[in-house]
Amino acid sequence: MEGVIQVCRCATSSSHTFCCACLRLPQELEQKTENPAEPEAHGTRLRWQDIPQNVLHDEKAIFTSPFRINRENAKWWALLGGGTATLIAVDQKISNNLPQTTALTTPSRWASRVGADYFIFPAWATFYFVGKAGDNPRARDTGRIGIEALIDAEIAVNLLKTATQRPRPEIKGESVGFFKGGDAFPSGHSIKSWALARVLAREYPHPRIIPILAYTAASAVSVARFGGRRHSASDAMAGAGMGFFIGDFVYRHHHAPSGK
Repeated sequence: MEGVIQVCRCATSSSHTFCCACLRLPQELEQKTENPAEPEAHGTRLRWQDIPQNVLHDEKAIFTSPFRINRENAKWWALLGGGTATLIAVDQKISNNLPQTTALTTPSRWASRVGADYFIFPAWATFYFVGKAGDNPRARDTGRIGIEALIDAEIAVNLLKTATQRPRPEIKGESVGFFKGGDAFPSGHSIKSWALARVLAREYPHPRIIPILAYTAASAVSVARFGGRRHSASDAMAGAGMGFFIGDFVYRHHHAPSGK
C-alpha cells in the first residue's frame, strides 16, 4: 500500500519459519527517525546577533595567532613574514624610483572608492538580501560571513595602522619609514578585498572561475594601491596575506553547523 512500509522480522528454526513481528509504519514516521536537514542546508548557523561576540573571539585569535605557530602553518608564516620583510627593505628604493604618476594612478582612485566602507559594506550585504529574497541559504551565509570578515579586517588593520605609523609613498623621495606618522601599513583596501575574496572562494569553489575571478579582483586592488602610490609594496602584500587568512578563519569557524 502506498505510503506504508511493512517491516517483518523472521526467524527460521528447522523446517519451520516463524514470523516474529510484523509492523506497519507510516512512511512519515520512519522519515522522522532520520537526521532532519538543517534549517539552512548549506550548513552555517551564523546569525546577525552572533557577530558582535564572534568578532571579539576572532580578534583575540588574530592577534594571538603568532603564539600558535606549528609545523602545519609555519611555512605560511615564513612566506608572508619573509616576503613582507624583504619588501620593507626595498620599499624606500622602489618609492624613490617609481614615477610620481603611473598608469595605475586613476585605477587606484577607483579602487579607493570601491574599497571604502561606505561602498563595500552595503555592496557585500547584497548577497544577504538577494539570498533572502530568493530563498538561497548560500547567498545569505556569504553575506553574513563576509560582513563579519570585513569587521574583523577593519578592526585589525586600524589597530596596526595606529601602531606602525607609516607614511604613504604619495610623494616621490619622501620617507616611508615606520613610526613617522601615517596610516599606510598594512593596506586597508588590500586586507578587506582579500578577506572577501577568500570567503567567496570558500563558499563557491565551483565552478572554478568564481575563485579565479575573486582572487584576480583582489590582486588588482592590491596592485592598483601600490602602483597609484597609495601604498608601499609591503603594505599591499601584508594586507593581502592578512586578509586571506582572516577570511579563511571566519569561514572555517562560522560556516559549519554548531550548537547555537
